[in-house]
Order: sequence, then C-alpha cells, then structure tokens
Amino acid sequence: MIETPSRVALHPLTAADQDEFCALVQASAALHGPWMQLPATAEAFALWMRRFDDGSNLGFLVRVRETGAAAGMVNINSVIRGRYQGASLGYAAFAPSAGHGYMSEGVTLAVHHAFTELRLHRLEACVQPGNKASLALVKRLGFHFEGVSPDYLYIDGAWRDHERWTVTAPSPWTPDPSLPEV
Repeated sequence: MIETPSRVALHPLTAADQDEFCALVQASAALHGPWMQLPATAEAFALWMRRFDDGSNLGFLVRVRETGAAAGMVNINSVIRGRYQGASLGYAAFAPSAGHGYMSEGVTLAVHHAFTELRLHRLEACVQPGNKASLALVKRLGFHFEGVSPDYLYIDGAWRDHERWTVTAPSPWTPDPSLPEV
C-alpha cells in the first residue's frame, strides 16, 4: 500500500453529486468502456444511488484536495459480516484527471477506511484481464492474484471474465463486533 500523504480525499457520494458525476462519466466514456458502465444520466444515477440505501454498499468520490475536482470514484460493495468480514471494491478514474496517480491514492484511502473504520478483514477487486491500467493499480497497491472467475459480470452486452485480486487487513487488526468468537 502507498504510505505517503495523500493529495486526495474520499467524499461520500450523494444525490447532490449527480450533475458532476454524470458529466464526468460522459467525458470518460472512452476510458471506461468496455471495462465498466457507470450512470451517465440523471435517471440512471438516481437508480444507481439506491444501491447505497441499506449500507451494504458505500460510494465515494475521490476529490483532489488542492482543487476539489472529482478525479474518480470508489465503491465498497456487498459488505458481508459474520465469518467473512469482507467486501468487493469497485473504482474508476475520470478522464480529466486520469494518469496522475490520484486513483492509486483514492483506492488506498478506501482500503484503509475498509480495514479501520468498517473493520473488514478482506477486500476483493475483480478486474477484466485486458484492463491493463486497473491491473497495474491493484498490483501496485499490494493486492494478490487469486484466480479467474469466468463470466463474472454482465458488462457492455456480454458476460465478462474477471481476475480476482485480494488484500487482507494488516496485523494487528481489530475485528468488527459481528465476527463470532468461536
């Protein structure tokens, strides 16, 4: 993990971010496709935001501290408690800020938040094999390759294979109270 002072901060994604988010998704279409599909209209954004209502998914904007510009987004998805204590991680850079290392810092902050504030034990990032930039990011941040999940997600009109990359909480780790003692 990157252990340097961050040039970015995580901000919880809210309905008020709709116009900025959708404009940045539209401006980033060439960067995101065929790897992911994010909401690019007000209607799609409103529908997408409902996934955060019950707390099992958390969404953040990665904002550049100096300018306040949104450099990308990070989601901590499908938080599972009990014996698993894990979640999946989704992220995307926005084209105007891509290539400056902001997402490495933003994902690092999200991982830190997951292990300290949420007290998760494991995070999984699933990446399409051809997405070289995303693969480089997880490798750079110390995620470990676990295998390939065939036909893992339906993206851009087809079921796509994904590589599973994981990281676990550093020791010492304080578990969430929902972790059974035995």
